[in-house]
Parts: sequence; structure tokens; C-alpha cells
Amino acid sequence: MSTLTDDAAAGRGASETPPTRAGATNTRGRPTPAGLFRAFWRWHFYASFVVVPVFAVLAVTGLIYLFRFQLEPMLHADVMRAEQPVGQELPYVLSDQLTLVEDAYPDGEVGLVREGRDPDLATAFSVTKQDGRVVDVFVDPWRGRILGELDPDTTLSGYAVRIHADLMGGVLGDRLIEVAVCWAIVMTLTGYYLFLAGRRARLRRRAKKAPGSGLRSRHALVGSVAGVGLLLMVVTGLPWTGFWGAKVQELATAQGSSLWSLDHGAESEPGSRLDESLPHSHAVRELPWAQGATEVPSSDPDGAGPASVANVDTAVVVAEREGLAHPMTIALPGGDEGVFSVIGDAFHDPSRERTVHVDRYSGEVRSQYGFEDYPLAAKAVAQGIGLHEGRSLGPVSFWAATLFCVAVLFLCVTGPLMWWRRRPSRSGSVGAPRGRMPVRATWWLAAALVVLGVVLPLFGLTLVLVLLLDRFVLRRVPRLRAVFDTVD
Repeated sequence: MSTLTDDAAAGRGASETPPTRAGATNTRGRPTPAGLFRAFWRWHFYASFVVVPVFAVLAVTGLIYLFRFQLEPMLHADVMRAEQPVGQELPYVLSDQLTLVEDAYPDGEVGLVREGRDPDLATAFSVTKQDGRVVDVFVDPWRGRILGELDPDTTLSGYAVRIHADLMGGVLGDRLIEVAVCWAIVMTLTGYYLFLAGRRARLRRRAKKAPGSGLRSRHALVGSVAGVGLLLMVVTGLPWTGFWGAKVQELATAQGSSLWSLDHGAESEPGSRLDESLPHSHAVRELPWAQGATEVPSSDPDGAGPASVANVDTAVVVAEREGLAHPMTIALPGGDEGVFSVIGDAFHDPSRERTVHVDRYSGEVRSQYGFEDYPLAAKAVAQGIGLHEGRSLGPVSFWAATLFCVAVLFLCVTGPLMWWRRRPSRSGSVGAPRGRMPVRATWWLAAALVVLGVVLPLFGLTLVLVLLLDRFVLRRVPRLRAVFDTVD
């Protein structure tokens, strides 16, 4: 829950007897409820400086990503839409469409074929041009003609995915998102404490129609619901991160497991543009076949015989026979021993994820790899990603994810707005709640911080930096002490 919350009266209202100082303790040296309230409120406040801007961006790009199948065909109708002619039942077969693309791009390499998600959408072919650029070429499957091309990185959803992944800032952007994700956990937990401990104060101020009380109550109510979703999104999004996710993947690999599917498409050439319906969609992760977890499937150019007629259409028919669902994505063979890797639709059910590798000569199934073959950790990650992307439970999860993104944006706006309304009139202060986290006097709080710091190393590192900055800089420089409302 993101907030830059209410005025000092809320902190006093958390206790029947207001403390005489911001970090008050009782006669036994234990923190009073009001002392904890102010301390949690202060951490909630300062965590928002990194969490609010990052999560506002993630919420907006997340919404765009959720509606990509509606937005992109609307924005690029001239190249992505192909209305079915009246009276025509069957489209051109994929092999004929592929020939059109290969003839139009003689110097390019076609790596991937994606069927349209409905009859009025064009077939997409991922083509790597001679200069290394990857474009999506769209073919009208009903009329057998090329409609045009798009650079998937420069579409609205393409920009959204890249910003959502690392703010288009590479390693630095990835680390910034991971730090914000870690501190979002702190904001959520402290927010729940503020929500529960400050409920009577909010009700009293609401009854008195105090200025800003209505906005604060709505912020708290929305945050109490969105906080559950935020924790879920944080947990399911961590495997994608470049630090935590990479380190956990290393640990899993060392134990003979993996966070991700071990089947990377064998000898096929999927290029760099896998459809969002594929397993573990946001990231293309290369996992070492040297682990020996699965034998690399390959085609046999000598065993097919002169009657070999297998092509992309053969691969689709074989995949249908094996139970894969349309729309399918087909990674084309790379090299003489490459295979057709056909991935069936499992958009609304990650447990149906399956890839069938088909010999490019004989049309025989060389191997299959599906959800049932995933390591246990990869199964959990696959289900988590389905929830993260709002697709595992069909319309229910889709609209739940949409409402969650809207709720996060609401919190990112109302939190700063509440601070703006109550900001101090005196200059030189940010108006932060005055309280100090009683770590020494509260064993469970110290234990929680240690656990979070170990489980989330970037949180632990930034927490240590914040504590050192507070102790050796902010408390010793009078001007900074006043600006950041630091207390002893």
C-alpha cells in the first residue's frame, strides 16, 4: 500500500494516552502503540519515495500489457487485422504464407510463426533482417498477401513490456525496480499496521468531517484490499528480477532444479520474439543443456528417405494429433538438424503448457516437453506468472489484475495528495512523521528485518545504507536533521 499518510492527530489517535515524545516507551522500556504507529508511519512515508514513482509506472505499463490484444489490433489495424471474406471457410495454409514471407525477405531469416488469436487477425512471422533487426511481418491468411511489418519493440505494448521489465535502463533500471519491489513489501506491512492501529482515529475524524478525512479513509480502504494483491504481484514478479531471480536460479540449478522450463526449443530458431502466451512469457531465458536434464531433440536428415514431405503444415497437424490447442506458435528449424517446435495455446491454464518437437524431414515427433515435466519450482513459477499476467483464471484473473493496477494508481495519487494537503507551512521540512523504529526494544521487529534482509538481499543492503545514513549523517547535520524531521 502506497501512502504519504495523515497528520499527527492520526498518530496520537492510535493510543488512548498520547506519548510525550515521538518514539515513546512505557515504564518497562517497551514501545507504546502510539510510538510504534509513528515509527511505522515514518517508514511508510519514506519508503514511498522509491515505491510510488516506480509502481505508478509499473501499474500503467501493466495495464497496457493486460490490454495488448485489444490495443495493438486497434492501433495497427492496417497490418494486424484480416477480415474473413464472406463464404470463404479455409485460409491459406501456413506453408504458403511462409513462402510469401521468404520471397519478400530473401535476405532475412524467418524464425517464428504465430497464428492469430481470432479469425480476423493476421498471421505473424518473426523475421531477422540482414542488419540484425527483428520485425514481425503480418500476412492476411484469407487473401494470401503481406499486409506490412512492425518492429515489436516500438509498438505501445512493446514499449510497455520494456519499461515494465527494467524501465529501459538495463541493469540499473532492473535493480531500481527490484529495490522498489523490496520496499513495497515494507510499505504493505507497515500500511496494514497503520490501517488497523489507526482505525478509531480515522472514524473519529471522519465523524467530525475533518479536512482530508474522507480521502484518508478511502486511501486506507483501497490499500487494505490492494495490499494483498501487491504482495502476490511482488512474490510472482521476483523470479524475473536480475539479481534475486538470477541468484535463486543459480541455487536451484545447483540442486538439479530450475525456476524455468528446461526446454528452450531445442535446435529451433525462435528468434527473440516469443508470443506472450508462451510459457514464462516476459523473459527469454537460456538454460544450459549441459545440465543433461533433457536430451536435445534434432531431425535426422539421413533417416527420412526420398519421400519426406514434412513442412510447417505437417508440424501443425502432428501437434493437433498430440492434443495441442490453437492458436499455435511454431519455431522453425535452425540448421539441417533443427526441428519444428510447436507450442500450443495455454494462455488461461499454465498446467496445459506443452511443446512438441517435430522432425523437419519425416514429420515424426522427436520429443515432447510440458508442464508435467517441469521441476517443482518451475511449476510454481509458471502458475505464479499466469496470475501475475492476469491470465490463469480467464476473465476473473484478467479483471482482478486490471482492478489491481487501477487501485495501485489510486494509491500512488492519493498518498502524495494527502501529504500535499498537510505539508508544513514552515520551510525546510518535508513534513515526515516524527518517529523512530524501536528495533532494539522490539525483538520481533528486529527479527523480521533480519529475515527480510536475508531473503531479499537488495532490501537488506539498502536498509543498512538507510540506517547508516540516518545515524551518521542526518542526525549530525542540523540542517538535514530539520529537513527530514529526525528524532532521537
